[in-house]
Amino acid sequence: MMRHDLSALLETEDFRTAARRYLPRVLFEYMDRGSERETALKQGRTALDHLRIMPSVLTGSSPRDLSCNILGKTFPTPLIVAPTAIAGMIRTGGEARIASAAARVGIPVCLATQSIVPIETVARAAPGNVWFQLYIWQNRQRTLDLVERVRTAGVETLLVTVDTTVQPLRHYNRRNGFSMGFRATPRSVLDIASHPRWAWNALLRPLLQGRGVPDFPHYPEGLRPNVLRPQQDPSVRLAQDVTWQDIEHLRVFWKGKLVLKGVLSPEDVTHARRIGIDGIVVSTHGARNLDSAPPVADVLPSLADEAGNMTVIADSGIRQGSDIFKLLALGADAVMVGRLPLYGLAAGGVEGVERILNMLLDELRVTMALSGKATLSELGLNSLLNVRGQE
Repeated sequence: MMRHDLSALLETEDFRTAARRYLPRVLFEYMDRGSERETALKQGRTALDHLRIMPSVLTGSSPRDLSCNILGKTFPTPLIVAPTAIAGMIRTGGEARIASAAARVGIPVCLATQSIVPIETVARAAPGNVWFQLYIWQNRQRTLDLVERVRTAGVETLLVTVDTTVQPLRHYNRRNGFSMGFRATPRSVLDIASHPRWAWNALLRPLLQGRGVPDFPHYPEGLRPNVLRPQQDPSVRLAQDVTWQDIEHLRVFWKGKLVLKGVLSPEDVTHARRIGIDGIVVSTHGARNLDSAPPVADVLPSLADEAGNMTVIADSGIRQGSDIFKLLALGADAVMVGRLPLYGLAAGGVEGVERILNMLLDELRVTMALSGKATLSELGLNSLLNVRGQE
């Protein structure tokens, strides 16, 4: 979809449809679907839909103020772009494009360990506005080497994903011939061939320009998988034996802000607070990991109460501004969105990302206005009504 068509995209589903048309099926399903039977994906959506917003009328509310405090800093909005591993496969330089678009809106971006564009490039595209997401590898020293590289690039916030000790069961990826890269099967080859504009932009043009096959530049030299050879050296595979001791060691090593992503139990929140973690992300990994995990909306209030002074961020399943309102009212200080910026990137590059982020913020402002709220601090549990079981 070309830039002049973006004005016709008015809601998330419009961007999602445009992304589906542009991308090969293997890539679209990787970013769009859940795991196993996709129960968590459905239930996460249902939990949000069962929350209704209670309006307060005749409040004389002034223009809506979306500013908030995240990890001790004031930001103009409560949005953060979540780490996603495939932006650079959607469009060349995808991670840097998302970062530059988000920076214009005042939204921080968290870059994934498995991004296609290196942290140094993304940090230059959005100076001071980039976080980094870390997976702990089997070789802990290689992990710390990457953390040091991230520090050198000027990153001040490190986000450790703690809910992925093994590869989740995403059966559609195996059927499609995709696992952080493409496996040549008749189905996948036909799929790519039927999307020539994407194939040209993401694969063929970089090859012709001498940039080679896109790879994962945060992995050590000589051990880097690429999108046609995704196999990983054992030393840089996901560590399955990560414990709180690893996090405590990282807390000592990393002097900036440290956030844990993928927390769903009060006990884990308590442990994080005791060892000096700065923030948590209450997340089901976009319903892409444990298919029986509870919806974020169900556990968020108790976790926010337990968090104390830690920043509480929520993600998973956000599709519109009213979803952001609901998660903030449930106790989150901010929210992360992952799939939506990818939809925007696929639909229209930098302009598409900027448009979908602004769309979300406009929807949040409208929701606040119609509910009689002028600032985010006015949002609370009394703003919501849970109608689950009443319909």
